Amino acid sequence: MIFEKTFYENKITAVKLREVQHFSPDLIFDCGQSFRFDKVEGSHHESEFAGVAHGKYISVAKDGSDVYIYNTDEQEFYSLWCNYFGLDRNYADINSSILSLSSNPALADAIEKSSGIRILKQDPWEALCSFIISQNNNIPRIKSLICAISAKCGCECDLSGMEAHIAASHKNILGATHTFPTPQSLFDLGEEGLRELKTGFRAKYIMDASSRVISGQTVFSDIDAMPTKKATDELCKICGVGPKVASCALLFGHSKLDAFPIDVWIKKVIAKYFDESFDPTALGEYAGVAQQYLFYYERYLQNT
Repeated sequence: MIFEKTFYENKITAVKLREVQHFSPDLIFDCGQSFRFDKVEGSHHESEFAGVAHGKYISVAKDGSDVYIYNTDEQEFYSLWCNYFGLDRNYADINSSILSLSSNPALADAIEKSSGIRILKQDPWEALCSFIISQNNNIPRIKSLICAISAKCGCECDLSGMEAHIAASHKNILGATHTFPTPQSLFDLGEEGLRELKTGFRAKYIMDASSRVISGQTVFSDIDAMPTKKATDELCKICGVGPKVASCALLFGHSKLDAFPIDVWIKKVIAKYFDESFDPTALGEYAGVAQQYLFYYERYLQNT
């Protein structure tokens, strides 16, 4: 990756990167790891997605091996978005590492066809809460619930100058351009208030998570420092959080790339392509990246 320049468009700044390999906005935002970004239809780029992350509305676009991020500048790119988009990691080396540990042909095919997925470094609280909401849910409904709680308890992002880079769906959905709520704001809303937003049984879990974060029982910086197994056990102390939700929160919110969430799709993958002795730890420090390749491979490529 080569940082080329900061440039201005209308009222916003943007950055351009050159020679970015293994990076596809379409795959990154279509593999179930994030629920705030949607495609910008009619973009003058080959591909562009926009959404809210870390309290800001941005868009990321790609033309060939050139990548553009709108509504940021060089300083913010290096301090935030480079890490958020996984651009500080060499995915060619990551893929080689995974392949060196497994000769499974389905995994090799998944890596080849899903290359371009990168693990996002999301806000730990948002990742935890989002995957609590994801339980027994489909992606459209997860997005709808996140928009509902964001509209109720978040803040509207500044969209000045972003008019050409807003996803069309975000113009009509209340909350789509709001920041994700803080633990305190959701706690103040209360369980009944959360249920009124159609979160159902998850309201109790969100309240417990909020309470534990506010009280200091759950400290994200401490979880960052823990080995993945211990961190999983720590998150599972939260009411309603099991190994799958904890693993998602660790993989997408704490950059623990060895975390390997097992949902119905991954259970299907294991049964279909591996034997019953399969152990995710055998895939090493990037097992979670392999999981995302396999998830996308089975759900979106093998079922079309």
